[in-house]
Amino acid sequence: MVSNSVDNIVIDCLQYANWSPKVFKQMREGNVDCVHVTIAYHENFRETVLNLEKWNTYFSKYSDLIVQAFNAEDIVKTKREKKTSIIFGFQNPSPIEDDIGLIEIWQKLGIKFMQLTYNNQSLLASGCYETNDAGISRMGKEVIKEMNRVGMVIDMSHSSERSTLEAIEHSSKPISITHANPSFWHPAKRNKSNTILKCLSESGGMLGLSLYPHHLKNGSMCELNDFCDMIARTVDLMGIKNIGIGSDLCQDQPDTIVEWMRNGRWTKDTDFGEGSIENPGFPKQPNWFKDNRDFNNISKGLKKVGLSSENIKDIMGRNWLNFFKKSF
Repeated sequence: MVSNSVDNIVIDCLQYANWSPKVFKQMREGNVDCVHVTIAYHENFRETVLNLEKWNTYFSKYSDLIVQAFNAEDIVKTKREKKTSIIFGFQNPSPIEDDIGLIEIWQKLGIKFMQLTYNNQSLLASGCYETNDAGISRMGKEVIKEMNRVGMVIDMSHSSERSTLEAIEHSSKPISITHANPSFWHPAKRNKSNTILKCLSESGGMLGLSLYPHHLKNGSMCELNDFCDMIARTVDLMGIKNIGIGSDLCQDQPDTIVEWMRNGRWTKDTDFGEGSIENPGFPKQPNWFKDNRDFNNISKGLKKVGLSSENIKDIMGRNWLNFFKKSF
C-alpha cells in the first residue's frame, strides 16, 4: 500500500493534449500528480525518437512544472516537490516496427505502456474495429513475454474482445485497459464487456475510466452524476482496487490530429472512427470536465453517489500508483 504522504494522489492514465505551458500549469492548478502521455500513434521508431526529443525540451524548459518519471518512487518524490510526473506510452506498436528487440530499448528510454493494437489488426493482435477477431498473433505472444520481462505494461484499450482476453491469459503480469468504459453503460466499440472487466479484475489488472465523449453515455451531454453512478456500478462488478481514471483528454488539439489518429498511413480514404461525416472532428468535452483543473469535480461526484472517501482516493490515484509499483 502507499504511504499516508501520498494519500491524496491524483493520476490520469491517459492524455494526448496539445502540450503547452498552459496545460502544464493547469495540471498543477488541478493538483494532478501524474499523467500517462501518449507519445506515439502511428509513428515509426525514428519519428517517435523525435517526439521524445520534443519532450526533453519540455522537461528542460518547464522543469518547475513537469518531470519525467520512471517508476512509482519518482512519482511520489515529484508529488512532494509539487510538480507533475509524466510517464510515456504508445497507443500502437508501430514504434517497435517488426523488431522485438526494440521493446527493451524503448523501456530503457522510459516507455511504460504499449497497446498491442490501435483499432486495426496489427502484427500483434486484432483491433476493436476488425470484422474478424483473430486474437493474439504468434509475434504478439512473444511480445507479451518480452514486455513482461522488461517491465512494460500491456494496454488493450483499442483491442478486440478475443485479443484482450488472450492478452490477459498469456501475460504473466496484470495488464491494463488505460482508457475505456463498460459497454453495459454505453455500447461503443471501444468500451469493454462484462466478461473482459471481470477477467481483468480477477487477474489483478487495471481499468482507466474514460472521459472522451464518444465513450460516454449521451456523449458531450453526459451528466457528472451519470458518469459517477457508472463508476459505482463498475466497482460492484470489478472491485474497488482495479479501477482508476484514464481520461483520454485531448485538450486543445486541432481536428487534423484526430484525422491522424484514425487514418495514420493505413488508408487513402477517410475513416471517421467513432465520429461521422457530419461530425468528423474532436467532440466537445462535457462542461464538468474540460481540462486538468476539473478532476476535483469527479471526486465530488463520487461522494454524491455514495462512495467513501477512501474508495474515492483509490479511484483518483492510489490504485494506479500501486499498480505502477508492481509493474515497473
